[in-house]
Amino acid sequence: MSTSTSGWPLLLRLGLRQDRVLAPVAVAVLVLMSVASAAATPGLYADQADRVRAAEAINASPAIVALYGPVLDVASEGELAMTKMTVLYAVFVAVLFVVVVRRHTRVEEETGRTELLGGTALGRDAPLVATAVEAVLLALALGLLTALGNTVSGLDPAGSVAFGALWAGTALVAAGIGAVTAQLSASARTCAAYAAGVVGLLFVLRAVGDTGPGWVSWLSPLGWNTQVRAYGDVRWWLLPCYAVAAIVLLGVAFRLRSRRDLGSGLVPTRPGPRTGSPRLADAFSLAVKVHSTTLVLWSVAAGALGIVFGMIAPGIGDLLDSEVAQSIIDELGGALVAAILSIVAVVLTYFAVTVVSHAGRDEQDGRAELVLATATSRGRWFAASATLALVGTAGLLAVTGAGLWIGYAAADGPGIGNLLLAALAWAPAAWVVGALAVLSLAAGLRWSVLVWAWPAAFLTLGLVGDLLELPGWLTGLSPYSHVPSLPSDAWSWGSAGGLSAVAAVLLTVAWWRFRSRDIG
Repeated sequence: MSTSTSGWPLLLRLGLRQDRVLAPVAVAVLVLMSVASAAATPGLYADQADRVRAAEAINASPAIVALYGPVLDVASEGELAMTKMTVLYAVFVAVLFVVVVRRHTRVEEETGRTELLGGTALGRDAPLVATAVEAVLLALALGLLTALGNTVSGLDPAGSVAFGALWAGTALVAAGIGAVTAQLSASARTCAAYAAGVVGLLFVLRAVGDTGPGWVSWLSPLGWNTQVRAYGDVRWWLLPCYAVAAIVLLGVAFRLRSRRDLGSGLVPTRPGPRTGSPRLADAFSLAVKVHSTTLVLWSVAAGALGIVFGMIAPGIGDLLDSEVAQSIIDELGGALVAAILSIVAVVLTYFAVTVVSHAGRDEQDGRAELVLATATSRGRWFAASATLALVGTAGLLAVTGAGLWIGYAAADGPGIGNLLLAALAWAPAAWVVGALAVLSLAAGLRWSVLVWAWPAAFLTLGLVGDLLELPGWLTGLSPYSHVPSLPSDAWSWGSAGGLSAVAAVLLTVAWWRFRSRDIG
């Protein structure tokens, strides 16, 4: 007898097959980052006293606490080793699981494959059930491998189990968020925007709570990550809260699923005008129009993030004047503002990736052919997406820098240099990564999956390279490694010019390849 969940095991097998590359690689990268941090930390400090001083230096800086979270047990080697991983890299865990859930729910509906499968014996709720089961399996794998890796690296076994559990819990909550936003939105892009907004809000709540009223951080599952005290006096009772939150979110998602039509969202899309504006006849104007909502949302998020971090970092000047504090901060990721911008730059590069990926979907779904059937040439269509991707990323960096300056000035912080210039210094590196994404698309649709891999790969290379002291030529493959740590360092025309030249060469090669291959 057919039920609403009939056939979900078949869809689960299909989903696992579709994610046979994405899931193992992403999980392996996350586990590797955790293991590398765990293995490298003991060698950074001479003794227990040095580790305590490092932990106290972290807690003394509101900016570092806002970015990484506090070290609640300053005597714990594990907490110090997992400073970045507990909160900041848990955001990457959340992003991974939102992407997986969105891919098997909203994207499948948008392409019509869910409707096609719905014409068989599959139940109405089978896709969501299969996605939820896959998310649970991936979360368990991530938690177990992380716990095992940290234990092998020398950290406390019980603490490693707790840390693996909190990462798995974060993954499950993120899956629940993805499932809910997939029901609210009517498109994959809107789903991604809703989910990103929720994850960003949770991070901000955690940052505000860790640097201000402590109760605020308890409103965010990312705040629970610190409060678990994985490598201290573990609060085992807090770990089931992740599962409860995930179950509630999934329950809401199933309830919302029953209240909407297939292919639609509970938040309806606004119909466009009956006739298009003459300005949309230009390929670039059309690209801007298509991505206008995304650009606005990214701009608001970048500006808000800049203001928040600018307001909580008024003591940065005093820390930078201390050689001891500076050396400790450098071990944790560079000067405070540079550490913030080094992460923000990678995140904002994904705006370029989003634009390029959308161009790939337009080509795959036939929309590019419709545009090229008009007076629009290949060159104009190609240049429109590439220009919006690179210029938009630079604009978002400028918005972040302006937000940092506004927040820092509002907090009456001491002078530390031009924050707008410090943000824009990352633009050439972002252009190189964006150009690689364009080149991946130009190489053909089978290579288009690489557009999402470049930023994460270079970020991982930089982090693992620093922790494991890899050869300079290897870490130098990352464009981000060539950016001076402004505002504590000076602007480098050589770095900016060299990276810009590399981006130009990559774009030229991409255009040469794109013009010589068939569309689709």
